[in-house]
Order: sequence, then C-alpha cells, then structure tokens
Amino acid sequence: MSDAHSSSAASSSRPVLFALVAVLVGYAVAAALNLPQAGAQHVVAASHHAEHEAEHETASDGEHEAEAAEGHEGREASTAAKGAPPPGWTVVPFVLLLGAIAVFPLIHATEHWWEENRNKFLVAAGLGALTLAYYGLLHAEPIQRHFLGHAVVGRSAPVFDFGLPATIFANAILQEYVPFIILLFSLYTISGGIRIEGDLPAHPGTNTAFIGVGALLASFIGTTGAAMLLIRPLLETNSERKHVKHTVVFFIFAVCNCGGCLLPLGDPPLFLGYLQGVDFLWTLQLWQPWLAVNCALLAIYFAWDRFVCYPREQLRDRLVDETRRRPLRFYGLWPNALLLLGVVLSVALLDTSKTIPGTDWHPWLYLRECVLLGLVAASLALGKQSVREANRFNYVAIVEVAALFVGIFICMQPALQILDLEGPNLGINSPGKFFWITGALSSVLDNAPTYLVFFETARALHADGAVSMPHVGIPDRLLAAISLGAVFMGANTYIGNGPNFMVKTIAEKSGVRMPSFFGYMLYSGCVLIPLFIAVHFLFFWLP
Repeated sequence: MSDAHSSSAASSSRPVLFALVAVLVGYAVAAALNLPQAGAQHVVAASHHAEHEAEHETASDGEHEAEAAEGHEGREASTAAKGAPPPGWTVVPFVLLLGAIAVFPLIHATEHWWEENRNKFLVAAGLGALTLAYYGLLHAEPIQRHFLGHAVVGRSAPVFDFGLPATIFANAILQEYVPFIILLFSLYTISGGIRIEGDLPAHPGTNTAFIGVGALLASFIGTTGAAMLLIRPLLETNSERKHVKHTVVFFIFAVCNCGGCLLPLGDPPLFLGYLQGVDFLWTLQLWQPWLAVNCALLAIYFAWDRFVCYPREQLRDRLVDETRRRPLRFYGLWPNALLLLGVVLSVALLDTSKTIPGTDWHPWLYLRECVLLGLVAASLALGKQSVREANRFNYVAIVEVAALFVGIFICMQPALQILDLEGPNLGINSPGKFFWITGALSSVLDNAPTYLVFFETARALHADGAVSMPHVGIPDRLLAAISLGAVFMGANTYIGNGPNFMVKTIAEKSGVRMPSFFGYMLYSGCVLIPLFIAVHFLFFWLP
C-alpha cells in the first residue's frame, strides 16, 4: 500500500468523526423526547417479569403446590406459543452466503468482484432479504421477539405479514448485530490509534512471544482489541520473511479466539452469558482449559516455525531480518489506552437490564453503544493522525465484517429458531455433547447467538434449578462446555468470530497470501480438532 493511499485512508477518519457526532446528537435528541428512557423501562419490566416467572416455576411442590401447577401450565402455554420451527429449506440462504464467502474468492471470474465490500454487502443483504421475505409470505407459526423484552408474535395478515419479518429484523439487527458491530468497531478503531513500532528478528521465539502476549491480552481487552493491537507489529516484524501465513493462522487461533475466555469482555459469547446473569468472575474457572489449549498452540507453532518454515527462508532474507533491528516503541497510548479502559468499563457496567452498582438506576437503551461511539470519536479527535497513518489504518476490515455479518445475522435466524425449538429434543444432555454441538455450530454460525441458544437449551434441561449455578439454572460443567465450545471453536473458520476476518483482511493488505476458506479449515482441522478432542477427554469425559 502506498504512502499516498495510506494518508488518504487515514484522512477518511474525518467524515467518520462527523458521522459519529451526528449519531450522538441524534441520541441526545431522542433522549430529550424520552425515547431511550422508555425503551429501558420496557427492558427492565420484561426482565422483572422473567425473574418473577422463573421464581414462580421453581417453587417447591410442598410449599407452593398451586403456584407450581400454574407455572407448569405457563411453561406448556409458552412452549405451545412458540409453534413449529421453520422448514429445513429455510437455511438455504444462509448456506448460499457461506458458499459465496468460501467459493467466490477462488473463482477467477468473481475473485476481483468479490474484493469490493459493496458487492459483499449486496450478496449478504440480498440473501437476508430472501429470509425476511419467507417470514412475511410463508411462515405461519408464531415467533419469539427479544428486542425490548420478550413477546410472542403471531401472523396477522394473509398475504404479506410485516410483523413477522419486522420481528426477525429486530431480533437479528437491533438486539444482536448493532451491539456486536459497535463493540467490534470501537475496539478496532481505538486500538488502531495505538502503534507498536519496531522490527525485532522474526525468530520463531519472537513470533511465539507475540502470539502468547496476544492470547493473554485477549481476555482483558477483547479478542478484537488484542488482535488489532498486535497484528500490525507482528506483520512488520515478519516483513522480511516469505513464509508468514501460518503465523497469521496461529495468531487467529490464539489471539482472535482461544485466548479470550477468562473474562466476559474477552469474547462476545461470554459477554452474552454475563448479561444473562453469569457472575462476572465466573469465567476465571476456565483457566485450566485456557492454559492447556493456548500453551499447546504456542508449542505447536514454535515447533512448526522452528523446524519447518524458518529453515525454508532464503539466507539473504534471514540476513536482512537480522540486520534490520529496531527496539519496540509505543505510540498513541494517550488517549487510546485510557479509552480502551473506558470500553471495558462501559461494556461491564452499562447494561440496560441491570442497575449501575451502588445505584438503582438502569442505563438507557443503547446508552452503552453511544458511549462506545463517543469513545471512538474521542480517539479520532484527540489521537495523533500520524500514528494511524503509520499503522496504515483504514476501515476496510471492519466494513467487510459489517457487510457480511448483517446478512449472516439475518440468514441464520431460521437455523437458530430450529435449534431453539428442537434443541431440548436432540439428546444433548452431557458436557461433552454441549461442547461439540455448540462448537460445531459456532464454527459456521456466529458464536455469540449460538452460545445463547445452547445456554437456553441447558437451562431448559435444568428448569428445576441447579445447585452449582442457582442464579442461572445451569450446572457449572455444562456452562463451561458451552462457553469453551463457543469461544474455542469460533477459530475453526474465518466466519466463526468477527476478528478472524479482520486479521485475514489486514494480513492480505500487507501482502500475505492467506489460505482460502477451505484452506484455512485444513489448518484448523489438523491443529485445533485434535486439541479439542484432548479438551473433551481432559475436562468433560469424567462424570
């Protein structure tokens, strides 16, 4: 990428800053009209209603016999209200979207066309529109609405019912996609204002240290923040080497996925669990599988690079790498390090369904997202533009994720609805089964909503309450299996977790020829699947 192009890309931050200010002004106007406050009241009321129903359903037969009978009838009515799942063919748009992501870059006639994010969006949005059209024209059963509280929405028009596709759109975009993409955008943009500059010798030990530090940081500033912070200095350190793609692949394995399971901020699935009532520090219980998998990844990478890839480098490239040495220096820590801390605190504290600790105040609807956008605006306004130019920062990677995932979130709704309705009947009743089923689907569905579906499936299996996790009704080992399956196996494909695509795009823009969709799966199949089999036997095999 030329310096002129880099400066041009960096200067594009100005319209982004203006757009952010416009969004924040719009939110302030909405707040003056009491709209986000009213939305928060709906969420809180729905949360209180759900808590009351949960307490009502778990009352003992001896003390609350009448109430228990009434709760049983309520559960039966709720199950009946869900209706039948969509037919299997409704997942075709989702399969086609996955096929486009996998195949279009490999076909000569479409590879350059597919490089344009506009075309990715047209394909994703078009297939999403087909999914919404099915719900408007053909779907006859009621569906669950989750945005602004739970409700059951039935068909009300014979020809085209606008209520059903509007409900699917609200569930997919307003409830899930908007918080998802704004969190990724904030971490991506703020971390893009921090530069780690230097050129260390690209020895196997150096690269292993980069990946190890990223795996540790991932749990504390998120997989996106850690990936965006370290991928550029890793690529610059390896700029003299020719065999680099395996390094980026292992970086995706560890930093973008497997490293992010010690805190809810590490990966979106765990954040959803925190919002569902899992204690903020509960995920620290996952330190043993976290340590085992990440240490194994580092050991495999080091051996691979040391004995296979590094010896294949040309002697002149190795000599250039040894002579071009510069110590690491950090730029842009002010104000961006403080703003990243603000992201962490905002995500942890500004949940509409919960009060701010020490108060009885519930944050307004989308206040967390607007605070995140405000932090991004502060980063763009106060941070040094020269740092972003040196990073060759642009919005291509995050726009690619946004363009594809808007279709993914809509197209996967029929699949999630089928799982939600049929999950308890699938015989998934042990930690090992939850680990593999959650993980397998997290590989091709986004791992955050997949986690939530099996979270609810596990809770349904233990509706009478679980001694080990009374506040969410799921035994610890089942919750650990769901958490690890979603986080770890999001690394199996490029689309399993948002940062995967970002790192792939940044690496390709830096000249690294990354594996294709299926080529990447060959790496994950050979490296990750044996590790996950070991996790199964070490942590979920014994009763």
